[in-house]
Amino acid sequence: MLAQWKSLAALALLLSSPAFAADEPGVTATEIKIGGVFPFSGPASSIGLVGKGLIAYIQSVNDRGGINGRKINYIAYDDAYSPPKAVEHVRKLVESDEVAFMFGQLGTPGLSATAKYLRAKAVPSIAIISGSSKFTDVANHPLTTTGLVSYDTEGKIYAKYLTRTLPNAKYAILYQNDDLGKDYVNAFKSFLGKGYDRKVVSASYEVTEPTVDSQITTLKSSGADALMIAGTPKFAAQAIRQASVIGWKATVIINFPSGSVGGTLAPAGLDKSVGVIVGTINKDVVDPTWKDDPAMRAYRVFLDKYLAGVDITNGSYLTGYQQGILLEQILKQCGNDLSRKNILAQAKNLRDFVVPTALPGIKVNTSESENMIWTQMRLQRWTGSTWEGFGEVLDARSE
Repeated sequence: MLAQWKSLAALALLLSSPAFAADEPGVTATEIKIGGVFPFSGPASSIGLVGKGLIAYIQSVNDRGGINGRKINYIAYDDAYSPPKAVEHVRKLVESDEVAFMFGQLGTPGLSATAKYLRAKAVPSIAIISGSSKFTDVANHPLTTTGLVSYDTEGKIYAKYLTRTLPNAKYAILYQNDDLGKDYVNAFKSFLGKGYDRKVVSASYEVTEPTVDSQITTLKSSGADALMIAGTPKFAAQAIRQASVIGWKATVIINFPSGSVGGTLAPAGLDKSVGVIVGTINKDVVDPTWKDDPAMRAYRVFLDKYLAGVDITNGSYLTGYQQGILLEQILKQCGNDLSRKNILAQAKNLRDFVVPTALPGIKVNTSESENMIWTQMRLQRWTGSTWEGFGEVLDARSE
């Protein structure tokens, strides 16, 4: 009788362990369900390719047997960059699909619309693709980590660069009229202080507008010597092309979300994009510097196998690939405890983690008080055929 009781007790303990996790949403002995929402269509579809890169990387993980014996069942929906659709999809992922957590959701408008709901449901939202500074507020977003350098930090880096290289010039800012664009404007305001109104002229656009040609023409007439473009790739490409067409010889800076050769510079015209500057965390797949780099070789092999035929110069695929590497690391650190509590804890416990495709010197560190996965960048300039890095690695804590 005692032996039978011990066996039953052992079985009960086993069934209640994280290995079976019957009480953990989205987790079984053989899989973990994870949710994501991306603009696969609509005005920001070019950055929706981040989701394609992530999905492909997850497939490669599953082909290698998964993580700790579990395959990843990643369920991704298309919100077309529409907040109401994002809300609909996130509710479905949580209530119908019963995902363990959200990973890599992309788009500041949709993230803003779903943040309170996810917090109320106690669902972690890890490595979100938004640099909106509001998401870096740990007190208000305790279940979130961010997967981009904050737009505030990035904007201050650009403002600092311009004041060093063009100290007496006027600066123009074209910005998307939402949290994404406004964060860059506020970064310039914060950095320039009282000098902002004297030194900066700005114009906004809505994502529903067909072009930004008129805004660029108006900004040129201000006499500005520099143009900061704070938006998404479609409009950044239009702005670069229009500036070239009307003969505006400004120093052009684009934001990281628009820093793709295939997604922004090629549509603008590679020749028209010469001299464009952007901050980055990544090695550039077409830069001869990294031709024999093991990490970039592995990335090219990955593309050939899982995303054959895509434009290798489109940096959104690389961002998705790197997101996959981060997801893999977090799940490895979780071991057999895939409770939402531990998933969040491990997402906030990345210590000097090196993503192989990131630039040398850039490391990932997160903690209870620091939810930004990336806090460093290096500036680079388009030569007409490749990005050319210059200056040192800049850190959010030392700007």
